[in-house]
Amino acid sequence: MTKKNEIKEGDSVLLLSKERNYLLKVEEREFNTDYGVVDLKNIIGKKYGCIIKTHKNYEFIVVEPNITDFINKKIKKMPQAIRPKDFALIIALTGLKTNAIVVEAGTGSAWLTLMLANYCTQGKVYSYEIRKDFFENAKKNIETVGVKNVVLKHKDILKGIEEKDVDLVVLDMIKAEKAVLDAYQSLKPGGWLVVFSPYIEQVKDVVKEMEQLDFTKPFTLENIIRYWDVRKHTLPKRYGIVHTGWLTFARKIF
Repeated sequence: MTKKNEIKEGDSVLLLSKERNYLLKVEEREFNTDYGVVDLKNIIGKKYGCIIKTHKNYEFIVVEPNITDFINKKIKKMPQAIRPKDFALIIALTGLKTNAIVVEAGTGSAWLTLMLANYCTQGKVYSYEIRKDFFENAKKNIETVGVKNVVLKHKDILKGIEEKDVDLVVLDMIKAEKAVLDAYQSLKPGGWLVVFSPYIEQVKDVVKEMEQLDFTKPFTLENIIRYWDVRKHTLPKRYGIVHTGWLTFARKIF
């Protein structure tokens, strides 16, 4: 009998080192890395945290991959996705709970969908996507990661949101201002509406719609990251994740 936490054939593992890392499935085959060949069958029956060596004696630690590993290495990206910095702000500023019910539109490549589902482990994410090609790609990405608490819908959210008493609605779509009323009606009192806007004209339209409903006063922000080169003379790097879009937040009152 297979012991608990033992790595089985077909499991996903991350080969991790200082220089490189590889996300792959455990099979009875050899895998070529930049540092030599790994015989993957030697991982079967071992536990996460074990060490495996290439034929050149280079060491990798075998760890269980997390959601970020899958997103960075396995999912196919089509439209631009909401970045980690913006997702983190959505979670932090709304105080989202792990049992939350979330509605989002559009799904795009399902990056945000997967992050929300991974966070709301006791909740559920309902995701609307109108484009067939995006929907099919998102469906494959969700299956690749293996999350089970996502309901993916090939529907136009502008024709109505079916879910009620929702904790959070996130809109990342054209004409987002036209979905504000439906989002308001779907939210529970105290629930949050967050709109990601790629251009400032949409922000103005969204805020205008929010202000006509019983929301708290909307606020809009952008999130900028700057990397630093830490050495003897520490300096900011000349690149970073600067402007990706605007996030507008409002909380339903009644």
